[in-house]
Amino acid sequence: MGIFSRARDIIEANLADILAGAEDPARTIDEMIVEMDETLAEVRAAAARVIADGKDVKRTLGRLRHGMQEWTARAELALTKGRDDLAHAALVEKRRLEEMAEALESELAALDARLRTHEDDIASLEARLREARARREAIRARLETAVTRRRVRELLRGDRLDQALLSFDRLERAADAAEGQADALALGTPQDLAARIAALDDPDPVRAELEALKARLRDSRRA
Repeated sequence: MGIFSRARDIIEANLADILAGAEDPARTIDEMIVEMDETLAEVRAAAARVIADGKDVKRTLGRLRHGMQEWTARAELALTKGRDDLAHAALVEKRRLEEMAEALESELAALDARLRTHEDDIASLEARLREARARREAIRARLETAVTRRRVRELLRGDRLDQALLSFDRLERAADAAEGQADALALGTPQDLAARIAALDDPDPVRAELEALKARLRDSRRA
């Protein structure tokens, strides 16, 4: 059984109260929208039937009024011929058609009232349906936000973030080790490194001789 049972229930219902007491608001509002759509279709179909019935009544009324005019003309013709009896009988038939027309006019007025009621109900149902759909979108947006926030909080509170940070630390240490190995390869073997350092204290004999020669030349110019 649906949440609503008829159009008047939907129109008079407080959607906020219904959703506030629902265990699953998203599912409840989906059910409400389905029932609103079905009820709206039923009311529209009922309005269409009333319109069709009204057209039938109007056509019948047209025929009755035409018949009334014909019986009036016959009564007048009978009177001109001096046949009061026939004129009276024609007017009796006219009166019979008038009574039928009066009944149909009452029926037509009732149909018009029903149609106005259906039109009001359709307008109200469409408004409630728009409200329900807007609430559904709002609920979906809130649910999506809540799910996202829950996932973020679970990530921050759980061990997954700590494990990820530890993985980053291990990667950084591995990168440091690789860089150190590359620098060591650029310097060569330990023997090569020792020889290069020792060469720093080993004077160049050619350069020393050159400096001595420069000193003698400066002394000879002074003399």
